Amino acid sequence: MSGNEADRPERPSEVDGTAHLFRALGKIVKVLRRNAGLSQAELAMVTHCSEDLISAIERGVRTPQADFLLRADAALRAGGVLAAAVDDVREALARARVRHPDWFQDFAKAEATAVALHYYEVQAVPGILQTPAYAESVFRHRRPLYDEVTIEKRLADRLARQVIFDKWPAPTMSFVVEESVLRRPLGGRGAFREQLRHIAAAAEMRTVHFQIMPTDREEHPALEGAFTLLTPKGRREVAYIESYRHARLITDPEEVRMYTERYGIIRAQALTPRESLELIEKMLGEL
Repeated sequence: MSGNEADRPERPSEVDGTAHLFRALGKIVKVLRRNAGLSQAELAMVTHCSEDLISAIERGVRTPQADFLLRADAALRAGGVLAAAVDDVREALARARVRHPDWFQDFAKAEATAVALHYYEVQAVPGILQTPAYAESVFRHRRPLYDEVTIEKRLADRLARQVIFDKWPAPTMSFVVEESVLRRPLGGRGAFREQLRHIAAAAEMRTVHFQIMPTDREEHPALEGAFTLLTPKGRREVAYIESYRHARLITDPEEVRMYTERYGIIRAQALTPRESLELIEKMLGEL
């Protein structure tokens, strides 16, 4: 599993330029901020958000929400340049919520409305945490090869899911990732350094718990592969698994309980969130 998207044929109607829009807006925000003589921290203060969010928006990692664009337009004296994009952003986000192919619809809907999300990953950084450069490398080098249109569509879908980090009240989110995933520099060292920094920033969020499962553990309860546990608002917890060309949303209580038990043991055996963050910082120093 490489980010909760199994391999299925694409439909032309699912392809759009959403990723281009968000990356372009990030670049515009960066230019306007510099022209205004503001640091990222200063812009964060006047727009009532975090410095990490400003950095992520400028790098195209996070989606600029409509209310942020309106506040930033005034703060940067952009003369309506950012405000003019508000309708396009709202439309793009609306498309993102419904454009996922049929096989992915159930999970996408559950993830978008969940009050709790728990991801265990063994192959790659969870898709919802991937930076554009890392995600593009995942899609560009898979076999059989994707064409450019499909790569762009996959990338747009993946980035659009990350708006969940900007929700309030925010869902509780936890991640357990195998250490080997964080030792594989997909996209090259520069892109991977950015990916590790992005993970570290996410791990500092109050609503996120990030843990690393060390490779040297002598016992392991989930060698069958990656999975996700999620609790939709007002509903019971469900599980989601993927394998090649197959995706499955599990709702049977007894089967879900099995994955819940596995995840609990995995978290107990993994490094603590603080130890995990320290290991990431060590890895960054080695790159």
